[in-house]
Amino acid sequence: MLRGIDPVLSPELLKVLAEMGHGDAVAVVDANFTAATLGRGKPLVRLPGIGLQRACAAVLSVLPLDLPGRPVAFMAVSDRPAGYRSGLQRELLALCSSAGSAAAAQCEAVERFAFYEQVRQAHAIVQTGELQPYANFLFRKGVLAGGG
Repeated sequence: MLRGIDPVLSPELLKVLAEMGHGDAVAVVDANFTAATLGRGKPLVRLPGIGLQRACAAVLSVLPLDLPGRPVAFMAVSDRPAGYRSGLQRELLALCSSAGSAAAAQCEAVERFAFYEQVRQAHAIVQTGELQPYANFLFRKGVLAGGG
C-alpha cells in the first residue's frame, strides 16, 4: 500500500496510467462495454464490483487532463434529445468540474459509434462493474508542469 493513493488504483492500473503520454486517452467504461473487442492489443484493466463514479474519481486523482480543450468525452445516450444526460453522466460531469479537472463545457457527448472509434485509438481501457447503460467516459492525459 502507498500513502495518498486511492486503493482502487491497483498496481496494474497505476502502471498503465503512468505509461500514458501527453494526449493519450484512457477509456473508463461500464460492465456491458465491448472492451475485449475494442481493446484488442491494448491494456485492459478490469475493476469488477467498482462503479463508474468511484473508478473515475480514482483515475482523476492521479491523471492530469489535457487542458485547455476538450479532454473528456462520454457516450451520448441514443434515442434521446441532444443535450440529454443520464443521472450518472451528470454526476460524473460534476465530479470533473469539482475536482478542477474539466468544466462541463470541456466535456463532449459523442455518438455511440463515434465513441467506439475514439476508444479504438485510446491507450487503454478500464472496465468497471457499472451496470447502468451508456456509462462510458474517455479521459485524455495532459502534462504536469514542472517547477524550477
